[in-house]
Amino acid sequence: MVKACLNGARTREEHAAVPRWAAELAADALSVRRAGAFAVHVHPRDASGAQTLRPAACDAAVLAIRTVVPGLPIGLSTAEAIHPDPFARAAAVEAWRQRPDFVSVNLSEVGWMGVVRAALRAGIAVEVGLTTPTGAEELVRSPFTHQVLRALVEVDGGAADARAIAELVPAEIPQLWHGYGRRTWEVLAAAAAAGHDVRVGLEDVLTLPDGRLAADNAELVAAAVELTTRVV
Repeated sequence: MVKACLNGARTREEHAAVPRWAAELAADALSVRRAGAFAVHVHPRDASGAQTLRPAACDAAVLAIRTVVPGLPIGLSTAEAIHPDPFARAAAVEAWRQRPDFVSVNLSEVGWMGVVRAALRAGIAVEVGLTTPTGAEELVRSPFTHQVLRALVEVDGGAADARAIAELVPAEIPQLWHGYGRRTWEVLAAAAAAGHDVRVGLEDVLTLPDGRLAADNAELVAAAVELTTRVV
């Protein structure tokens, strides 16, 4: 299955179709759902356009998406790039009133265990981001091995890097792979061949498998659905 990552830290200067505000995220969520996405991952923005974990923006984004696309699972990021203080990130997660279905927590970031605990206390599922084999080993040693929703295998390189991480993830934990930039499609094809879910969207890549600039997130999702179906 394909999860759509709608915006991340991308700007309109990088791609004109990057959604920012709640209404834009909701409209894009509807488009990617129609293109075949099973869930969305979004980074809410404040009034200046900066990524934020503040309840007002996060609640607005989640509510807007749920209103337009009822039943679509929604995930938010807790990355330190949004706020460097792990205690503040954990507090923000517990302060949300319109709680997402899941959050992404990167195991390479200081204080990740506290953020995971905060999410679980709030009744929010957790997908753990693994960027290196060390991250997978840390997951296995942690008390959360049997509590996570899925493992995100996230690599800047290609399929070989993803496999090196994936082989260390316990078999009972579902995996979802994604890459960045031009090697995204290589990683997605390898994930589908291995029977794993994938992620795609303007946060990760701006171009289609043939190198053309994608029109929007929906076109990227449609391409990923076609690719993974063909590989399987």
